[in-house]
Amino acid sequence: MLMWLAQWLQGVSTDFGFFRVFQYLTLRAVMAAMTALLIGLIAGPHVIRRLSALKIGQPIRTDGMETHLIKSGTPTMGGVLILLAITVSTLLWADLSNRFVWIVLLVMLGFGAIGWVDDWRKVVNKDPNGMRSREKYLWQSILGLLAALYLVFSISESSNYKVLELFVSWVRSGLDVDLPAQTGLLLPFFKEVSYPLGVLGFVILTYLVIVGSSNAVNLTDGLDGLAIMPVVMVGSALGIFAYVAGSAVYSKYLLFPHIPGSGELLIFCAAMAGAGLAFLWFNTHPAQVFMGDVGALALGAALGTIAVIVRQEIVLAIMGGIFVVEAISVMLQVVWFKYTKKRYGQGRRLLKMAPLHHHFEKSGWKETQVVVRFWIVTMLLCLVGLSTLKLR
Repeated sequence: MLMWLAQWLQGVSTDFGFFRVFQYLTLRAVMAAMTALLIGLIAGPHVIRRLSALKIGQPIRTDGMETHLIKSGTPTMGGVLILLAITVSTLLWADLSNRFVWIVLLVMLGFGAIGWVDDWRKVVNKDPNGMRSREKYLWQSILGLLAALYLVFSISESSNYKVLELFVSWVRSGLDVDLPAQTGLLLPFFKEVSYPLGVLGFVILTYLVIVGSSNAVNLTDGLDGLAIMPVVMVGSALGIFAYVAGSAVYSKYLLFPHIPGSGELLIFCAAMAGAGLAFLWFNTHPAQVFMGDVGALALGAALGTIAVIVRQEIVLAIMGGIFVVEAISVMLQVVWFKYTKKRYGQGRRLLKMAPLHHHFEKSGWKETQVVVRFWIVTMLLCLVGLSTLKLR
């Protein structure tokens, strides 16, 4: 929005020529991060008071850590603060004619709406089950598949008109069309290797990345500050990949597929980082507010969508290793419990408690130790992911 305003003022008079600085992506990214940070810090206390007045408090598992019982009643659904800061900052500083900015925003807000309904039923309607798992998965699948279907053609072309043309030709050809090389699956450290996926393969992979990362971040959000800081770090790293993929010069030099327009996602990633740090101000131990499903599902889906656009799905799994391990720990715990119950008549556990962060708490680690050590691991994994920019 501000970019359009700057361009209009330059056209009105040459006296406004200094507004050309708004054309620089890096400047707008810095301003987006600062704007989101300020929105979060200023609006945070009001949002927390409002959630407390509505008695939107977090229910605590009675079978969990006894030290967590004091958190009962702490306001949840604080993810609305993050989504508000990201959305406003992105709309202010991004190029609103960019198709990738809109798809990431819509996916984030769509998954946020699912999380909102789930949280609302749990804490306001006092329904301990919230949104039924099948219902939640159904809506996640619908949004994930719609996003995947759009992205397979959007990444293949450079404008919305050409995207529509490619989609029409795909339908007329009997759902069979050759996609360009940039839609293939890239292997980190082996940039010359790219596996063609086709339309169906791309849609399936994108669906799994978006829905999987959304639920993985949600499972990680169990301790004060545990999920938000890795989201900030992974999102910031993906912003760098977006900047490279969107630049014809840097993408050619670093042997990355050039995705025209993807560089504008740096604005979104910067806004995510700023909003995340603002939320961490209130979410650090002892937390004044929790993000809830409304924040966790939305941020995870946004990360997955950005990774798909910049063709770094595997790198996302590396940098977001904490999210991956947390999700796997839950799946293994459930599968092993059901298997042993069927075989031995009594369910057994692989971990003392799932997700994995609770296992370490049960093993004697303090909450702050778990959180900070997971942050350190995420920082190291992000450095490994960023090393794929150059190593090949």
